[in-house]
This record gives sequence, C-alpha cells and structure tokens, in this order.
Amino acid sequence: MDSLLSTITKAFPPINREGWPFVAIAAVLTLVIGSFWQPLFWILLGLTIWVAAFFRDPTRVTPQGEGLVVSPADGRISHLVEVLPPPELGLPAEPMLRISIFMNVFNVHVNRMPITGKIDRVVYTPGKFLNAELDKASLDNERNGLVITHSLGTIGCVQIAGLVARRIVSWVKGGEELAAGSRFGMIRFGSRLDVFLPVGTVPLVALGQTTLAGETILADLTQTGGAPRPTRAS
Repeated sequence: MDSLLSTITKAFPPINREGWPFVAIAAVLTLVIGSFWQPLFWILLGLTIWVAAFFRDPTRVTPQGEGLVVSPADGRISHLVEVLPPPELGLPAEPMLRISIFMNVFNVHVNRMPITGKIDRVVYTPGKFLNAELDKASLDNERNGLVITHSLGTIGCVQIAGLVARRIVSWVKGGEELAAGSRFGMIRFGSRLDVFLPVGTVPLVALGQTTLAGETILADLTQTGGAPRPTRAS
C-alpha cells in the first residue's frame, strides 16, 4: 500500500501553496452543489481537477553556468524584439532585447528567476487587462517588474496580467539574492512574462517555441552577436 501511495504521489506534481484555498473552495462546491444533481457533480469535479492542475508546481532542474538566462515561465515564445524597457524599471532608456513568453490557462504558472543575481527592486504598475499577446500589453497592462543585477550586468523581468489574469503574486522583495530557477511569484490565470536583455544578446529560442520555467535556456550573456529583427509570433 505504501508503495502504491508513493507511486501515485510521484505521478502528480505538488500543488503550490497559493492554490490550496482555490482547490478547497472548488472541492466544497463540488460536494455541496453536486449532491443535488449528479451530472453537475461530474462537471464541477472536472473543474476542481483543472484548478488543482493550474496550481501545480513541478520540480525543475535548472542549467548552471555564468550568463545563462533561463525561461521564467512555462509557455510559448510570442515576441523577440528590440524595444525600450518599461520606464518604471529605471533601466537606461536604450533598446533592449525583449523575449516574451505567453502562458495559457493550461501552463504551469509558477514563475522562476531567469538568472542568478540580486533583486535590486520590485516595481508594481497598475494598468489595463488587454490580451497579453498584444505588443502594447507591455506598457498598458497591469504588471510587476523585477530588476536583477547579476555577475555580468543587469536585466529586467516583468510579469504581465492579461484578459483572464487578474492577480499578480510576487514572493520576493528588493535586496534578495536568488539562484536561477528559484520561485519568485505567479500570475492567476494565464498571462505573459517579458525578459529584457542587453542589445546584441543572441536568443537561443525561436518564435513559437515552447518553454519550461527554470529549464529552457533563453540566452547566454557571455555570447553576443547580431541583433534579431523585431518580430512576433503569429
């Protein structure tokens, strides 16, 4: 029996602490409302399973190496473009390479540090709730930005809310030093992460590519080359 329980436990990733209240509410509603009509019970049970899956927090193995930038989110590369960073980050008003990762409601939503370094500041900016895939969402939407100083310089990482996402959660504060792949927050329910890197950085991902938070390498800051042409995924 213990072996069976261990196998079942390992087959399902753990649920992040942020998700337990939502799972509990969904489970109670399933039992209470579903008791009046069996078909509704199964519908609500499916919803409860989805809520639990949304807040899953699997273990990740982060590549090690100076200058390696890993994806802060599970999702899809939606933009590779040179733009000015958001002004609230306080970064130089010069173009940077922005790599955007779009998360849908089925992705893992725990966000992870893109590089080992010190969080200089955390800046929350209220805003709209436009479709997070739109380019203008970077400046118009509600967002939470991190400025991270590492061994080779400074980068930015921004959580962006979307049409469905209405709650950005950050677990870190300025002055903390974290390793690449460490959990720093999440967004409920579906949205986008932007990473701002120095011009000349060669992206090691392509538009439309699927990423895993803490594992997929976005770039190597020890290598530079020609800048990518501004573009986005269709």
